[in-house]
Amino acid sequence: MEERKQMFVFSTVLSGGLSTCCARTAAAPLERLKILFQGQNQHFRNEGLVEGLRKIYYKEGVAGFYRGNGAMMVRTFPHGAVQFVSYEQYKQFLESLFGKGSVSHLISGSLAGLTACSVTYPLDTVRCRLAFQVADERVYLGICHALKKISSSEGGYVALYRGFCTQSFAMIPMIGLSFLIFERMKDFLISMNGILTRFKSDTLETVLSSSGILACGATAGVLSQTVAYPLDVTKRRLQLAGIHDCKKYRHCFTTLMTIYKEHGIVRGLYRGLTLNYLRVIPQVSVMFWVYELSRQLLTS
Repeated sequence: MEERKQMFVFSTVLSGGLSTCCARTAAAPLERLKILFQGQNQHFRNEGLVEGLRKIYYKEGVAGFYRGNGAMMVRTFPHGAVQFVSYEQYKQFLESLFGKGSVSHLISGSLAGLTACSVTYPLDTVRCRLAFQVADERVYLGICHALKKISSSEGGYVALYRGFCTQSFAMIPMIGLSFLIFERMKDFLISMNGILTRFKSDTLETVLSSSGILACGATAGVLSQTVAYPLDVTKRRLQLAGIHDCKKYRHCFTTLMTIYKEHGIVRGLYRGLTLNYLRVIPQVSVMFWVYELSRQLLTS
Protein backbone atom coordinates (compact mmCIF):
# COMPACT_ATOMS: atom_id res chain seq x y z
CA MET A 1 0.00 0.00 0.00
CA GLU A 2 2.79 2.41 0.95
CA GLU A 3 4.74 1.50 -2.20
CA ARG A 4 1.64 2.14 -4.32
CA LYS A 5 1.17 5.54 -2.69
CA GLN A 6 4.83 6.47 -3.31
CA MET A 7 4.49 5.43 -6.96
CA PHE A 8 1.37 7.57 -7.25
CA VAL A 9 3.19 10.65 -5.89
CA PHE A 10 6.26 9.99 -8.08
CA SER A 11 4.16 9.59 -11.23
CA THR A 12 2.23 12.77 -10.40
CA VAL A 13 5.42 14.79 -9.80
CA LEU A 14 7.07 13.55 -13.00
CA SER A 15 3.93 13.85 -15.11
CA GLY A 16 3.03 17.28 -13.76
CA GLY A 17 6.52 18.73 -14.24
CA LEU A 18 7.05 17.18 -17.67
CA SER A 19 3.61 18.16 -18.96
CA THR A 20 4.01 21.79 -17.92
CA CYS A 21 7.51 22.05 -19.45
CA CYS A 22 6.28 20.64 -22.78
CA ALA A 23 3.25 22.92 -22.78
CA ARG A 24 5.22 26.09 -21.99
CA THR A 25 7.91 25.39 -24.57
CA ALA A 26 5.32 24.72 -27.27
CA ALA A 27 3.71 28.11 -26.65
CA ALA A 28 6.87 30.14 -25.80
CA PRO A 29 6.89 32.39 -28.93
CA LEU A 30 3.25 33.40 -28.42
CA GLU A 31 3.82 33.88 -24.67
CA ARG A 32 6.74 36.24 -25.42
CA LEU A 33 4.60 38.30 -27.79
CA LYS A 34 1.71 38.33 -25.32
CA ILE A 35 3.94 39.86 -22.62
CA LEU A 36 5.12 42.54 -25.07
CA PHE A 37 1.48 43.33 -25.90
CA GLN A 38 0.26 43.31 -22.29
CA GLY A 39 3.08 45.59 -21.15
CA GLN A 40 2.41 47.98 -24.06
CA ASN A 41 6.05 47.75 -25.22
CA GLN A 42 6.77 50.84 -27.32
CA HIS A 43 7.98 48.72 -30.25
CA PHE A 44 4.83 46.56 -30.35
CA ARG A 45 1.96 48.90 -29.44
CA ASN A 46 0.39 48.93 -32.91
CA GLU A 47 1.42 45.50 -34.12
CA GLY A 48 -0.79 42.51 -34.83
CA LEU A 49 0.06 38.83 -34.40
CA VAL A 50 1.91 38.26 -37.67
CA GLU A 51 3.63 41.66 -37.63
CA GLY A 52 4.68 41.17 -34.01
CA LEU A 53 6.22 37.76 -34.63
CA ARG A 54 7.94 39.08 -37.74
CA LYS A 55 9.40 42.03 -35.81
CA ILE A 56 10.75 39.76 -33.06
CA TYR A 57 12.45 37.61 -35.70
CA TYR A 58 13.82 40.65 -37.55
CA LYS A 59 15.24 42.27 -34.40
CA GLU A 60 16.41 39.18 -32.48
CA GLY A 61 16.29 36.12 -34.72
CA VAL A 62 14.84 32.73 -33.73
CA ALA A 63 16.32 33.06 -30.23
CA GLY A 64 14.08 36.11 -29.67
CA PHE A 65 11.00 33.88 -29.65
CA TYR A 66 12.41 32.13 -26.58
CA ARG A 67 13.81 35.10 -24.66
CA GLY A 68 13.08 34.50 -20.99
CA ASN A 69 12.19 30.86 -21.62
CA GLY A 70 15.21 29.70 -19.59
CA ALA A 71 13.76 31.32 -16.49
CA MET A 72 10.40 29.82 -17.39
CA MET A 73 11.87 26.30 -17.60
CA VAL A 74 13.63 26.70 -14.25
CA ARG A 75 10.27 27.73 -12.82
CA THR A 76 8.03 25.43 -14.83
CA PHE A 77 9.04 21.93 -13.72
CA PRO A 78 8.70 22.58 -9.97
CA HIS A 79 5.58 24.69 -10.62
CA GLY A 80 3.91 21.94 -12.62
CA ALA A 81 4.99 19.23 -10.19
CA VAL A 82 3.77 21.14 -7.12
CA GLN A 83 0.52 22.13 -8.86
CA PHE A 84 -0.50 18.61 -9.89
CA VAL A 85 0.69 16.90 -6.69
CA SER A 86 -1.08 19.43 -4.48
CA TYR A 87 -4.19 19.21 -6.69
CA GLU A 88 -4.41 15.45 -6.19
CA GLN A 89 -3.86 15.84 -2.42
CA TYR A 90 -6.39 18.68 -2.07
CA LYS A 91 -8.90 16.75 -4.19
CA GLN A 92 -8.64 13.61 -2.05
CA PHE A 93 -9.10 15.63 1.13
CA LEU A 94 -12.00 17.75 -0.14
CA GLU A 95 -13.79 14.80 -1.72
CA SER A 96 -13.77 13.15 1.70
CA LEU A 97 -15.57 16.25 3.03
CA PHE A 98 -17.85 17.34 0.17
CA GLY A 99 -17.93 14.27 -2.06
CA LYS A 100 -16.80 14.01 -5.68
CA GLY A 101 -18.18 17.05 -7.46
CA SER A 102 -17.68 20.54 -8.85
CA VAL A 103 -16.99 22.19 -5.48
CA SER A 104 -14.13 19.83 -4.69
CA HIS A 105 -12.57 20.22 -8.12
CA LEU A 106 -12.90 24.01 -8.20
CA ILE A 107 -11.43 24.56 -4.73
CA SER A 108 -8.72 21.93 -5.29
CA GLY A 109 -7.62 23.54 -8.55
CA SER A 110 -7.60 27.02 -7.03
CA LEU A 111 -5.56 25.93 -3.98
CA ALA A 112 -3.17 23.92 -6.15
CA GLY A 113 -2.52 26.92 -8.41
CA LEU A 114 -1.99 29.18 -5.40
CA THR A 115 0.39 26.69 -3.76
CA ALA A 116 2.53 26.30 -6.89
CA CYS A 117 2.50 30.04 -7.60
CA SER A 118 3.67 30.98 -4.10
CA VAL A 119 6.71 28.71 -4.48
CA THR A 120 7.82 29.83 -7.95
CA TYR A 121 6.48 33.40 -8.36
CA PRO A 122 9.89 35.21 -8.28
CA LEU A 123 10.98 33.29 -11.38
CA ASP A 124 7.75 34.29 -13.11
CA THR A 125 8.61 37.94 -12.44
CA VAL A 126 12.13 37.42 -13.79
CA ARG A 127 10.79 35.66 -16.85
CA CYS A 128 8.40 38.55 -17.51
CA ARG A 129 11.22 41.12 -17.28
CA LEU A 130 13.52 39.12 -19.57
CA ALA A 131 10.76 38.57 -22.13
CA PHE A 132 9.73 42.24 -22.13
CA GLN A 133 13.14 43.68 -23.00
CA VAL A 134 14.23 43.77 -26.64
CA ALA A 135 17.70 43.02 -27.97
CA ASP A 136 19.02 46.60 -28.21
CA GLU A 137 17.56 47.70 -24.85
CA ARG A 138 18.75 44.96 -22.49
CA VAL A 139 18.65 45.75 -18.78
CA TYR A 140 18.93 42.20 -17.41
CA LEU A 141 21.68 39.83 -18.53
CA GLY A 142 20.17 36.61 -17.20
CA ILE A 143 18.20 34.97 -14.41
CA CYS A 144 20.66 35.58 -11.57
CA HIS A 145 21.39 39.14 -12.69
CA ALA A 146 17.68 39.93 -12.89
CA LEU A 147 16.98 38.47 -9.44
CA LYS A 148 19.82 40.52 -7.93
CA LYS A 149 19.00 43.75 -9.76
CA ILE A 150 15.26 43.69 -9.03
CA SER A 151 15.72 42.91 -5.34
CA SER A 152 18.54 45.43 -4.84
CA SER A 153 16.99 48.38 -6.69
CA GLU A 154 13.24 47.96 -6.12
CA GLY A 155 12.81 47.42 -2.40
CA GLY A 156 14.25 44.02 -1.59
CA TYR A 157 13.01 40.48 -2.12
CA VAL A 158 9.38 41.60 -1.85
CA ALA A 159 9.75 43.28 -5.26
CA LEU A 160 9.95 39.82 -6.82
CA TYR A 161 6.43 39.17 -5.53
CA ARG A 162 4.89 42.31 -7.02
CA GLY A 163 1.55 41.29 -8.51
CA PHE A 164 1.27 38.13 -6.39
CA CYS A 165 -2.03 39.24 -4.81
CA THR A 166 -3.50 39.78 -8.26
CA GLN A 167 -2.30 36.34 -9.30
CA SER A 168 -3.91 34.90 -6.16
CA PHE A 169 -7.26 36.45 -7.12
CA ALA A 170 -6.86 35.01 -10.63
CA MET A 171 -6.32 31.47 -9.37
CA ILE A 172 -10.03 30.69 -8.95
CA PRO A 173 -11.13 31.58 -12.50
CA MET A 174 -7.85 30.64 -14.17
CA ILE A 175 -6.58 27.43 -12.54
CA GLY A 176 -9.67 26.45 -10.55
CA LEU A 177 -12.00 26.64 -13.53
CA SER A 178 -9.44 24.97 -15.78
CA PHE A 179 -9.27 21.87 -13.58
CA LEU A 180 -13.04 21.92 -12.97
CA ILE A 181 -13.94 22.10 -16.66
CA PHE A 182 -11.38 19.44 -17.57
CA GLU A 183 -12.64 17.06 -14.87
CA ARG A 184 -16.32 17.63 -15.74
CA MET A 185 -15.71 17.06 -19.47
CA LYS A 186 -13.53 14.04 -18.71
CA ASP A 187 -16.24 12.43 -16.57
CA PHE A 188 -18.89 13.21 -19.20
CA LEU A 189 -16.92 11.74 -22.11
CA ILE A 190 -16.00 8.61 -20.15
CA SER A 191 -19.65 8.11 -19.18
CA MET A 192 -20.62 8.43 -22.86
CA ASN A 193 -17.92 5.88 -23.82
CA GLY A 194 -17.66 7.30 -27.33
CA ILE A 195 -14.91 7.87 -29.88
CA LEU A 196 -12.95 10.16 -27.52
CA THR A 197 -12.35 7.34 -25.03
CA ARG A 198 -10.50 4.02 -25.08
CA PHE A 199 -10.52 0.86 -22.98
CA LYS A 200 -7.37 -0.11 -21.03
CA SER A 201 -7.23 -3.90 -20.99
CA ASP A 202 -4.53 -4.05 -18.31
CA THR A 203 -6.53 -2.07 -15.72
CA LEU A 204 -10.01 -2.83 -17.14
CA GLU A 205 -11.06 0.84 -17.13
CA THR A 206 -12.23 3.38 -19.67
CA VAL A 207 -9.96 6.41 -20.09
CA LEU A 208 -9.76 9.39 -22.42
CA SER A 209 -8.07 8.91 -25.76
CA SER A 210 -5.42 11.38 -26.94
CA SER A 211 -8.07 13.28 -28.92
CA GLY A 212 -10.36 13.38 -25.90
CA ILE A 213 -7.62 14.78 -23.66
CA LEU A 214 -6.76 17.46 -26.22
CA ALA A 215 -10.42 18.43 -26.63
CA CYS A 216 -10.99 18.70 -22.87
CA GLY A 217 -7.76 20.63 -22.37
CA ALA A 218 -8.46 23.12 -25.16
CA THR A 219 -11.98 23.84 -23.88
CA ALA A 220 -10.79 24.22 -20.28
CA GLY A 221 -8.00 26.57 -21.34
CA VAL A 222 -10.13 28.87 -23.49
CA LEU A 223 -13.00 29.26 -21.01
CA SER A 224 -10.85 29.77 -17.92
CA GLN A 225 -8.47 32.23 -19.61
CA THR A 226 -11.34 34.35 -20.96
CA VAL A 227 -12.65 34.91 -17.45
CA ALA A 228 -9.26 35.58 -15.85
CA TYR A 229 -7.51 37.53 -18.62
CA PRO A 230 -7.93 41.09 -17.23
CA LEU A 231 -6.29 39.96 -13.99
CA ASP A 232 -3.44 38.43 -15.97
CA VAL A 233 -2.88 41.76 -17.75
CA THR A 234 -2.95 43.54 -14.39
CA LYS A 235 -0.40 41.10 -12.95
CA ARG A 236 1.98 41.69 -15.87
CA ARG A 237 1.78 45.46 -15.41
CA LEU A 238 2.63 45.10 -11.73
CA GLN A 239 5.56 42.82 -12.57
CA LEU A 240 6.83 45.43 -15.04
CA ALA A 241 6.35 48.33 -12.62
CA GLY A 242 10.11 48.64 -12.16
CA ILE A 243 10.43 49.39 -15.88
CA HIS A 244 7.30 51.52 -16.14
CA ASP A 245 5.99 54.06 -13.63
CA CYS A 246 6.06 52.42 -10.16
CA LYS A 247 3.74 55.09 -8.69
CA LYS A 248 1.08 54.39 -11.28
CA TYR A 249 1.15 50.62 -10.79
CA ARG A 250 1.16 50.01 -7.04
CA HIS A 251 -1.88 47.88 -6.26
CA CYS A 252 -4.19 45.46 -8.03
CA PHE A 253 -7.33 47.62 -8.18
CA THR A 254 -5.58 50.90 -9.02
CA THR A 255 -3.57 49.17 -11.78
CA LEU A 256 -6.73 47.59 -13.18
CA MET A 257 -8.49 50.97 -13.27
CA THR A 258 -5.44 52.71 -14.77
CA ILE A 259 -5.31 50.22 -17.62
CA TYR A 260 -9.04 50.64 -18.21
CA LYS A 261 -8.89 54.46 -18.18
CA GLU A 262 -5.83 54.70 -20.43
CA HIS A 263 -6.54 51.94 -22.92
CA GLY A 264 -10.12 50.75 -22.43
CA ILE A 265 -11.37 47.18 -22.44
CA VAL A 266 -10.38 45.84 -25.86
CA ARG A 267 -7.02 47.64 -26.21
CA GLY A 268 -6.25 47.45 -22.49
CA LEU A 269 -7.78 44.78 -20.27
CA TYR A 270 -8.12 42.32 -23.16
CA ARG A 271 -5.07 43.41 -25.15
CA GLY A 272 -3.60 40.27 -26.75
CA LEU A 273 -6.59 38.02 -25.96
CA THR A 274 -6.79 36.59 -29.49
CA LEU A 275 -3.09 35.85 -29.30
CA ASN A 276 -3.68 34.29 -25.89
CA TYR A 277 -6.26 31.90 -27.37
CA LEU A 278 -3.70 30.74 -29.93
CA ARG A 279 -1.24 30.23 -27.06
CA VAL A 280 -3.62 28.65 -24.54
CA ILE A 281 -5.23 26.05 -26.80
CA PRO A 282 -1.97 24.16 -27.54
CA GLN A 283 -0.45 24.95 -24.13
CA VAL A 284 -3.26 23.67 -21.90
CA SER A 285 -4.08 20.84 -24.31
CA VAL A 286 -0.46 19.64 -24.33
CA MET A 287 -0.22 20.05 -20.55
CA PHE A 288 -3.23 17.83 -19.78
CA TRP A 289 -2.35 15.46 -22.66
CA VAL A 290 1.20 14.78 -21.42
CA TYR A 291 -0.02 14.62 -17.81
CA GLU A 292 -2.82 12.13 -18.48
CA LEU A 293 -0.75 9.91 -20.80
CA SER A 294 2.24 9.96 -18.43
CA ARG A 295 0.00 9.01 -15.51
CA GLN A 296 -1.62 6.23 -17.52
CA LEU A 297 1.80 4.90 -18.56
CA LEU A 298 3.47 5.15 -15.16
CA THR A 299 0.57 3.66 -13.22
CA SER A 300 -0.20 0.83 -15.65
